[in-house]
Amino acid sequence: MKRVLVLAVTGLAVAAFVTPAAQAKSATTHLAATTTDAARAVTAFWTPERMRSAKPLDLISITRSAVKNVASGLPTLIPQSIPNGGAAWTGGGAVVQTAGRVFFTYQGRTASCSGNSVTSANKSTVITAGHCVKLEGVFHTNWVFVPAYNNGNAPYGTWTAKSTHATPQWVASEDINFDIGAAVVNPLNGQSLSDVVGAQGIAFNQARGQNMYAFGYSAAAPYDGSKLIYCSGRVFNDFLLSRGIGMTCNQTGGSSGGPWFLSFSEATGTGTLNSVNSFKYNFFPNWMFGPYFGADAQNLYNSVQAS
Repeated sequence: MKRVLVLAVTGLAVAAFVTPAAQAKSATTHLAATTTDAARAVTAFWTPERMRSAKPLDLISITRSAVKNVASGLPTLIPQSIPNGGAAWTGGGAVVQTAGRVFFTYQGRTASCSGNSVTSANKSTVITAGHCVKLEGVFHTNWVFVPAYNNGNAPYGTWTAKSTHATPQWVASEDINFDIGAAVVNPLNGQSLSDVVGAQGIAFNQARGQNMYAFGYSAAAPYDGSKLIYCSGRVFNDFLLSRGIGMTCNQTGGSSGGPWFLSFSEATGTGTLNSVNSFKYNFFPNWMFGPYFGADAQNLYNSVQAS
């Protein structure tokens, strides 16, 4: 059996808030803070101290038999310094606002990942990794998105999830090929997420082997989760267990779910989201892998952004 390191994180033991509507609407959807009172409770739970205390947790094991083919379709694009193996992003631009840290309760402990606001009909869609919404058979609770997170500060607010979602394959068997998740967040102060922080484009069924930029809030050494970290370079196909794509990148736990961009402009901080930080092989620690965004990723996005 091969072992695969997946970048989920966790920290202190805490009690989870369970909302009356926190139950699955369908197998791939988990209803979260669906009332105003529930959203207030989740927001109050995530103090700056709790955010800072979230620590890395690894790892997941998969077998060769668990890896399945990724369906593909027609290329679809929804508009909107190479190479670098891992460094703090100092370039500014839109990505500083659209990317953020994700916090949730996992097995009674605080935890964090990364995510990104994307173009959507509901103006409230965050794309992340599947294991950042559900892991070991259970959807996470107290789920929030903090765009532009900065060492406990939330300059654009703390956005509570109304619902969280993942691909059917991830929900059914946590197949690493389909480690893609999403959330629909509640309005904050009467405004929608993308009206406040903007949104990046997203693409599906694109050509492999292109130059990409990967962002995330790495929290395990040598990072501490306080800054947005990035990697850049030409991606390659995973030649081991998955059908995903890889990049030379030393990001660590906490970066899971962070966006991978095609056509990224360092001048404007804009690009087209086309994968997310997903996993590392523990024997290749300087490579990061993400799922290929094919038809199943597109189906997930279409369902979530219209809800």
